Amino acid sequence: MGGVLGGFAPIWVLTAVGFAAARTDVLGDRAETVLGRFAFYLAMPAVLFTTLLGGSPADLANRGVLAFVISTFVVGLVGYAVQWRVFRRSPPDRALGAMAGCYANAGNLGIPVAVGVLGDSSFVVAVLLFQPVVVMPVVLAAVEVGSGRRGSALRTLALLPVRNPLILASLLGLVCGLLGVRVPELVLEPVRALGAAGVPTALVVLGMSLDAARAPEPGVRAELATAVALKLLLHPLVAFLACLALDVTGPPRLAAVVCAALPTAQNVYVLARRYRSDPRFQRDAVLVSTVLSMATLSVVVLLLR
Repeated sequence: MGGVLGGFAPIWVLTAVGFAAARTDVLGDRAETVLGRFAFYLAMPAVLFTTLLGGSPADLANRGVLAFVISTFVVGLVGYAVQWRVFRRSPPDRALGAMAGCYANAGNLGIPVAVGVLGDSSFVVAVLLFQPVVVMPVVLAAVEVGSGRRGSALRTLALLPVRNPLILASLLGLVCGLLGVRVPELVLEPVRALGAAGVPTALVVLGMSLDAARAPEPGVRAELATAVALKLLLHPLVAFLACLALDVTGPPRLAAVVCAALPTAQNVYVLARRYRSDPRFQRDAVLVSTVLSMATLSVVVLLLR
């Protein structure tokens, strides 16, 4: 379990650094807003571009990945329905709430877990291809259309890759990988350097937001508990059942269920900060699921390995 511990350590430390920075006001009043925009518009796109540059859709062509894809969409639909029917949220909040329940932290946590526990990062690469290229556009389209922005749904979908830097960077990296484009090191090196700041900045911003954190109202606590349960319990359970239905066994089954058991990605919080005025629910979903996933990941590995 050393890989799991190694994956959690930087998350906790960097979040604590952000909290301390906000508490001491060492970066000023607008630091959270400015760093949040830096992460969304510059650093996280660089992370996605460099990650997907060497990827290929062929990485998605196995039944274990298919099981993960099925579980993600099933849990996402369940989360959307719960946000709609139970908590009576608006369409944009339904989409972001559903994302909190099914979008896994496959980057800064998934890769260390894959290397340390699975001994192979290829499955996580497939997840990194699938989530930003497929799941994120679906969620953002639902948010944009639900918010009534810029006309029709068709126009929103057509302009989404151009207007959203995360999707644009993902598509650019995927296309360059498919076409075998060799990006000059003179260009790639500064992009890598910028991307290296992506995950740390997002985590520091997450920690800074905790300075103003307050205990949620009872209704919000129920909503948060539901989202965390969807991510840490239902998502891996559905992935396991999908593996049974598809006759996936051995390491591919373990990889599918472990990736499904990963906590909510901080990208969910970054998007919520960009599109909603109150991202506390997404922030708390990231934090609570990250803390509790230490136990759920351990149980998954113990049972399936």
